[in-house]
Amino acid sequence: MSRVLFDELRARGGMLAECARPPVDGDRPGPPQTAAAGPRAAGREAEYELLLEMILEGSLLHYGSPRVIHTDDPDLALLLGDELYALGLARLAALGDLEAVDVLADVISRIAQANAEGQPARAGEIWEEGARAVGWGPDGAVTNGS
Repeated sequence: MSRVLFDELRARGGMLAECARPPVDGDRPGPPQTAAAGPRAAGREAEYELLLEMILEGSLLHYGSPRVIHTDDPDLALLLGDELYALGLARLAALGDLEAVDVLADVISRIAQANAEGQPARAGEIWEEGARAVGWGPDGAVTNGS
């Protein structure tokens, strides 16, 4: 969960590693675990979970309360959030799952729109819908992302 993200970022080095702190609250299953449990992630569950943790943390840096990356500089938070979006999407593209890249790009866009419209509470619903689409395909129809 977010501990896996922390370990990965520390191993990568750079500014993300410098701003990473071990998560203090208990990890609860969320969108990354939902997506990784789906049949489209079969055999690559850990990779899907990690890349979704990256994208989720990027979103939290932009609009919420990040769990792993901590900075008091709001501009740096935006840049690090963008870096996490890019890292997660690049990992997903390397898996050949361009359909899921499209889904998660839509999730990122919809969350930005919800926040711009003053409806940040919609983010959880948007994330859950996106996670199900990544794990099970659009409308729950299983498709192979490779």
